[in-house]
Amino acid sequence: MVLNRVGDFGLVIGILIIFVEYKAVDYATVFAITPILSGKLFNFLSFNFDLISIICFFLFIGAVGKSAQLGLHT
Repeated sequence: MVLNRVGDFGLVIGILIIFVEYKAVDYATVFAITPILSGKLFNFLSFNFDLISIICFFLFIGAVGKSAQLGLHT
């Protein structure tokens, strides 16, 4: 149960970052704007990360947690 919540948290954070930066969550808009935002930095917990990398990281954590893979399985 706890590991599933870790996946939920990662997925929600990833989607929220997409919404904040892209102002949309539909595929067509996100894929169209991504080349424009490549190389942009995103400040998360007082650290600057590449925007695309941090989104991919959180969506990956969400997928791993929801499917109980790697370190998020019992």
